[in-house]
Amino acid sequence: MAGGNYFSRRRTEAQRAAGERRALRQTTLEKAARYMPRGAGTGLMVAFFATVAAYGVARGGHMDAFRAAYGEPYDAAARLFGLGIDEVQIAGIVELREGEVLAAAGVGPLRSLAFLDAGEVRKRLESVPMIRQASVSKLYPDALSITIVEREPQALWQRNGEVFVIAADGTVIDLMTDPRFSRLPFVAGEGANTHSQEYIDIIAAAGPLAPRIRAGILVSGRRWDIKFDNDLIVRLPEIEPVAAMARLIDIESRDKVLNKDLIAIDMRQSDRIAMRLSEEGAAAMIEARKKTAKRKAPET
Repeated sequence: MAGGNYFSRRRTEAQRAAGERRALRQTTLEKAARYMPRGAGTGLMVAFFATVAAYGVARGGHMDAFRAAYGEPYDAAARLFGLGIDEVQIAGIVELREGEVLAAAGVGPLRSLAFLDAGEVRKRLESVPMIRQASVSKLYPDALSITIVEREPQALWQRNGEVFVIAADGTVIDLMTDPRFSRLPFVAGEGANTHSQEYIDIIAAAGPLAPRIRAGILVSGRRWDIKFDNDLIVRLPEIEPVAAMARLIDIESRDKVLNKDLIAIDMRQSDRIAMRLSEEGAAAMIEARKKTAKRKAPET
């Protein structure tokens, strides 16, 4: 009897202790829940089911097929809970297209908002030469906001036989493969990308001659040769090239030199201008001098 009372008492004490432990665990969970971020419960649930799904798919040996069809298991699970990416708001695009931005961001229908790293998406976007700055915000439950600041394409730069689109700061944006950039001024020569604004200022000063200018060639990183539509080269000085262009406008208005048989006009000296004739022009000049000499020759 005494032994029976002893075991009964021990059983009662064990039940009481177990109850206290359950109460303590419940109180601890309630306290923790107060400090958990809003939506953390859903996040933990998504993570749990994603882990279960990944385990099952991996065990079945179908992970590659699953990823191709549904994306990563955690993304697939998040989408089931309404945390997919159903809307992407893109602001700030001028030259870029929405599809190009989404591709650069790595955002597609198989991704989920819950497991998207906004900071990583921003880095991906800012690694695109065309994009100077980007910001990315997650708008729960299913929207993403992307704002970008583009680098403005300023000119085309030919280097080593290839043509690049460049920004005002000289950054190479991309190879010239898109006809939408064919309107841009064309520069060539080593370092011309970082001096393109000088060339644009020269074009602006060319006034009525500007439509006939086809390219600017930076020489020795210091001065510009200007190529016109008839292949005539005008050699500008290193100092005050804009003033030299103003002189050329005045000369052209009087003498129409751009339409003469010239290869080059050298304006590097402020007090004189040198002109080089083409072979045809030189031959014509020699022939004209011969005729003039014959007319002036005394009769014998």
